[in-house]
Amino acid sequence: MTRVWEVPVHDSTRVRDTRTAVREACARAGLDPERTAAGELVATELATNLLRHAGGGSMVVNLVTPPSGDGASVQLWTLDRGPGIADVAAALRDGCTTAAETSLGAGLGSCLRNADAFHLYGAPGRGTVATARIDPERAGGGHAPPPPPGGALAGGIAVSLGQAEMCGDAWGWARHGALVTLLLADGLGHGPKAAHASTAAVAELARCGHLPPPELLRRLHRALRPTRGAAIAVAQVDTDRAELGFAGVGNIGARLRTADRWTSLLSHPGIVGAYFPSHVPLRRVPWHRDSLLVLHSDGLPSRWSPPEDPQLLAQDPSVLAAAILRDAGSAARPPRDDTSVAVLAPDRRTRTDDRHL
Repeated sequence: MTRVWEVPVHDSTRVRDTRTAVREACARAGLDPERTAAGELVATELATNLLRHAGGGSMVVNLVTPPSGDGASVQLWTLDRGPGIADVAAALRDGCTTAAETSLGAGLGSCLRNADAFHLYGAPGRGTVATARIDPERAGGGHAPPPPPGGALAGGIAVSLGQAEMCGDAWGWARHGALVTLLLADGLGHGPKAAHASTAAVAELARCGHLPPPELLRRLHRALRPTRGAAIAVAQVDTDRAELGFAGVGNIGARLRTADRWTSLLSHPGIVGAYFPSHVPLRRVPWHRDSLLVLHSDGLPSRWSPPEDPQLLAQDPSVLAAAILRDAGSAARPPRDDTSVAVLAPDRRTRTDDRHL
């Protein structure tokens, strides 16, 4: 089931808690001691930086599908609303000083070297988002090769209501040739039974991600009948045809950005696994190099505003999803449910290591 870890980091004692969370996540993912140690090191550096440079924040840890599509990776984020970073490239250089009294030293550079993918976004006065992925193994002792450039990239984040262990939301992706399929599921209610439903949906995606979205939803309906059901949206990019197909059943939000304009994609009423509509419409739209799709559960405030910062929009989907989740909520508007955000974006990489994206 969808296990998540969320650790508030507001004093030095919580740094140890972030290491514990990552260690537990690595054990659940089946990572070996070397990869686990790398994850704990990254967690320590990121949590320490939260305290030193942002006055605190939070760490979120999820299990995600690695680029290879096999097994599970551990993805961790740190989110803060601190002073931000004026020069991200400089901050990643070992020994860079960002405050008069303290230095990042080798901290972020160490994260860059030990994580299989590491991304950092910060804008002055608007906080920072850092994300690191620890994969099951490194091919030949180096970084596992990412998929060839081109196509589409997916990323997402999920957090539980009240920092509960089990999250009723889950997201996943699958790659089949020219098709990249993204799914976001919100199991009815929250807790273990909701997590069981959403996890079953992601497991079925791994087997049937090549199917068109409406047919995939019908397959998911059969797979989720033994569960309490879920709201599910499916987005599929066909890179050969430069086309996005979208279909959804239930209350999953979808926003598509093309040519600097955001539009909503609507799901059909119903519950996958319980009350499935007789017809699920398929929306087809062109998929351009500037296209961007955001899926989210109803844990996100209904009136959230999509980001417009060009630098943020160009970030890896894992960073953009986390920034949307952070910026849509506040202490005055605490989450009312499990919350998840998943992003599908064009793969703008060249043939370089994705740690630098």
